[in-house]
Amino acid sequence: CEDCGKSLIGECRLHGPLIRAKDRVIPSRARLTLPHYLTLRVLELRAGNQQILGVFAKKVIQKRTQFGPYVGQLSTELTHYDESRLVLQVLKDGGKYFLDTPNEDCGNWMMFVRLARNQEEQTLVAYQHCGEVYFTTVKPIEPHTELKVWYAADYAKFMEASAVFIKEESDICPLPPVAKEPVDPWICSSCRSTFATFALLESHQCIHKDRV
Repeated sequence: CEDCGKSLIGECRLHGPLIRAKDRVIPSRARLTLPHYLTLRVLELRAGNQQILGVFAKKVIQKRTQFGPYVGQLSTELTHYDESRLVLQVLKDGGKYFLDTPNEDCGNWMMFVRLARNQEEQTLVAYQHCGEVYFTTVKPIEPHTELKVWYAADYAKFMEASAVFIKEESDICPLPPVAKEPVDPWICSSCRSTFATFALLESHQCIHKDRV
C-alpha cells in the first residue's frame, strides 16, 4: 500500500481496496468485418450467457450481391458445430476440408449467418468457387430482414444435402425424396435429433463419440 508503506497480502484494512480499471473490450475479428449496411442482433440468450445472433440488413441490398469469401480454418474434422449454421466444406489440393470457425477471432461476419428453413425465408445461396465459399443474394433484401442462407444446387450435392437414405443402426431405410426446401430427413439414432443434411448429422454424431 503506497499510503501506509506496507507490503500486504490482499487489501489494505486501513485504506481499502484499489480502484480497478478495466481494459476496453475490443470487438472480435468477425464482428469488425461486418459491412456497414449490416448489423448483428441478439435473437436469444441461452445458459452461460451464450448469445444466438442473426445478421440483418440496415438498407435495401440488391439481388445478385456477392459476399465473401467465407473465412474459416481448414480442418479434416468439424470441431465447432452449431445446428443453426450451415456446415461448409471445400476442395483444396485434391482434399475435402471443413471450413471451421471455433471462435470469432478466426472467422469473418459470415459465420453469424443462419441457415434458411425454407425457400420463403432464404435470402442467400452458398456455393464454392476456386476453393472458396461465397454467399450471393437470391432476391432483394429489405431493411430489418435477416440474411439466411442455403446451399446452391451443385454445392448441395457436394455437401450430400440431397441424399434420401438414413442409416439407423444396421438397417438402411428409404425416405421420401427431399423437397427443394431444406427439410429434416436425417435422424440421429442415439438421441433422435433431426438434421437438414447428412454432413450436419455426421458432425453431430462425432460429438456423441467425443462424449463417450
